[in-house]
Amino acid sequence: MQFIDLKTQYGRIDREVKARIEAVLEHGQFIMGPEIQELEERLADFVGVRHCVGLSSGTDALLAAMMALEIGRGDEVITTPFTFIATGEMIALLGARPVFVDIDPVTYNMDPDKLEDAITGRTRAIMPVALYGQCADMDAINAVAERHRLPVIEDAAQSFGASYRGRRSCGLSRIGCTSFFPAKPLGAYGDAGACFTDDDAIAQALREIRNHGQDRRYHHPRLGLNARLDTIQAAILLVKMGIFPEEVEARSRLGARYTELLNARGAVSTDVGGGSVLTPFVHPDNLSVHAQYTLQVPSRDEVAEKLGQQGIPTAVHYPIPLNDQPVFHVGLPGAEWPVSASVASRVISLPMHPYLTEEMQQRVVEAVVEATGL
Repeated sequence: MQFIDLKTQYGRIDREVKARIEAVLEHGQFIMGPEIQELEERLADFVGVRHCVGLSSGTDALLAAMMALEIGRGDEVITTPFTFIATGEMIALLGARPVFVDIDPVTYNMDPDKLEDAITGRTRAIMPVALYGQCADMDAINAVAERHRLPVIEDAAQSFGASYRGRRSCGLSRIGCTSFFPAKPLGAYGDAGACFTDDDAIAQALREIRNHGQDRRYHHPRLGLNARLDTIQAAILLVKMGIFPEEVEARSRLGARYTELLNARGAVSTDVGGGSVLTPFVHPDNLSVHAQYTLQVPSRDEVAEKLGQQGIPTAVHYPIPLNDQPVFHVGLPGAEWPVSASVASRVISLPMHPYLTEEMQQRVVEAVVEATGL
C-alpha cells in the first residue's frame, strides 16, 4: 500500500503531461514561458482573487510574502509552533522573530483566543497555518489583525483546494501562500509554489522579488530572490488542474469515511484527551483536503511498528514543535505551548490520497483497531 499514490494519478494524465512537456521543449522558454501566466490566471480564478504569482517553492512563497510586506530585522511575526520548520524558518531568515501561539486542541490550528496576548509593538504580521488540509479560523484571526492593523499571511502549504465558510484557501487574507511539492493536494513533479492576493501593489512586489527584485531588465528597485516557477512545472500543474476539483471532492469524502469507520469502532473526534484514538475534527463550515489524515494515538511508536508489520505505511507530522527545535529553543520554554507539546507526542498519519479504495481504507482501519486495541 502506498502512503501517497502518485503513480495511479499519473496513469490518468500521462498523455496530457507528456504533450504539455513536449510543447515546452519545442518552444524552449524554460524560464517564465507562456505556461506561467496561463497557470497563474487559472489558479487566481480558482481561488477567487485578482493575482497569483508563481514561485519556486512554498517555502519561497512565505519568504517572498514577508519581503513584500518589508518585514525584517527586529520585527515579530506571530505563528504556531505546530507546523513544518519552513513557517518559522523564513521568519528567522529575514532577521525577524517568530512568536508562537498555541494551537486549538481540536483543529490543531492557531487558537484565535490566544492571539491578542502575543501582539506587541514589534508585531508586523500574523501567519496562521492551515494544518493537515483544514483552514484555520480565519475570520477570528482577521478580526484581531484588523483591530491592530496587521496583515495576515495564510500559510496554506497543505490546504490548496480547501474552503472556509464558502471561500477558498489562499484567498482568506492579505496574502495566501501555498506549496505544489509533489506530495501536496495539488503537486508538481518538483518544487513549486505560489502567492495569492487582491492587492495590486503586493502582487507587483512579489513579481519583482521572485526575479532578483527587478521591475524591468537590469533595473532593480528592491532586493529579491531567484524564486521563479519553472515553465515545465507550470505545464504539469495545468494538466493536474483539470482533475483537481474531482480530487478535492475525493479527499474530503475519503477523509470523512476514515473518520466514520474509525469512530464506529470507538475512536472519537472531539473528546480531547478522552479517547484512546482521536480522529480529525473538520469544522462543519469547512472543507478539508486532508493533505494528511492524522490521528492521535497512545504509544505512537508501538502503533506505527504494528501497522508497518501489516504493510500499512505511516508518518508523523510533526514530532517536535518549533519551540523545541534547537534553532529556536533558546529562551522558549515548552510549558508555554502545552497543547502543541501534547499533540506532537501523539499524532500519526495514515495513507491518504484520492485513489484509496474502500477495500484499502477498510484494511487500514482494521489494522488501526488491532494496533490500538479499540
